[in-house]
Amino acid sequence: MAKATIDAGICGFITEVTAEQMEDGRTALTVESTCPHITQAFEELHEVEPFSEIGFFGGQMPSILTAHHQTCPHAACPVFSGVIKAVEISAGLALPKNVAITLEK
Repeated sequence: MAKATIDAGICGFITEVTAEQMEDGRTALTVESTCPHITQAFEELHEVEPFSEIGFFGGQMPSILTAHHQTCPHAACPVFSGVIKAVEISAGLALPKNVAITLEK
C-alpha cells in the first residue's frame, strides 16, 4: 500500500491518496480531496492497471491523465502525477521518495 498527501499549491487544495495493489495485479485507489475537480476526476476511477498508468506505451494515455484532461482546468495541477507515483509505489514499480518542485519569482 502507498499513501500520498498532495498540497497542490496556491489553490490551497489538499488531496489524500491511498493506492493498494490487489491480488489480480490492479491497483485500488481511494482519493479524497478538497478540490471539486479532483473529486470529480476520481468519482468513477477506483481501479487502474499499474503498467498502463506509468507510461505512454503504444500511444495510450494513462486513465489518470485522461481523468485530469476531462475534469481539471489546470494543466499544471500536481495531483495527478502524485496519484501516479502512489500507483507505482503500490505496485512495486518505484521506491517511495518524496518529490518537490521549488518555485521562485
